[in-house]
Amino acid sequence: MTQQVDTARRAPLTRDRVLRAAVELADGTGIDALSMRKLAQALGVVPMALYKHVANKEELLDGMLDVVVGEIDPPAAGDGWQPAVRQRILSARRALLRHPWASRVLESRTAPTPVVLAYMDSMMGMFRSGGFSVDLTHHVMHAMGSRILGFSQELFGTPAAGSQDAAAGVDPETARQMAARFPYITEITTQVAHDDASVVGSGCDDQFEFEFSLDLLLDGFERLRREGWTSR
Repeated sequence: MTQQVDTARRAPLTRDRVLRAAVELADGTGIDALSMRKLAQALGVVPMALYKHVANKEELLDGMLDVVVGEIDPPAAGDGWQPAVRQRILSARRALLRHPWASRVLESRTAPTPVVLAYMDSMMGMFRSGGFSVDLTHHVMHAMGSRILGFSQELFGTPAAGSQDAAAGVDPETARQMAARFPYITEITTQVAHDDASVVGSGCDDQFEFEFSLDLLLDGFERLRREGWTSR
């Protein structure tokens, strides 16, 4: 094992090797713990060696996203536009679930890389090839938002750790007052089965909610396409 590690460290340093090592490090320790120093240690090089391949931390993050986007399946051949788009978006979601830090980094970018642009261009091409007008495709991309890359931006983000336990510990009188003031929130949160690991809310099934919204959107897009809808 030691010999294998030493051999890997002696391998020539390339941009691809740097980026893949950074992805692996972020997967294991989280994006906040990623630093050029720690990445250099993982690769067995001095930090300055990294700057021959990535100019700075921001370029490193862009390159890491390119690696993740590269894991998304290419468009399926032979299917209609709707199952093909659905399949590819769910492939994007699987890629982001393998790398939980990636959606947050995507949200932090001020401009897409050429790799991300190529993915977006190919998704637009799937709609255009499916019979969508330029006008409808434009509005479809706005409606899809981050879902086109496999994640949804929730209203209140990830709940704080322990929030569900805290809610369970509310005294009966406070709970009664909350129910009187927010009856529909209380109704939903107390009667619907949830998944404790959800980022949507106290336990919503993230995958189900994502696919539910995705299918509603795709069905609506198809209806508009058939009707020859235009914004003009």
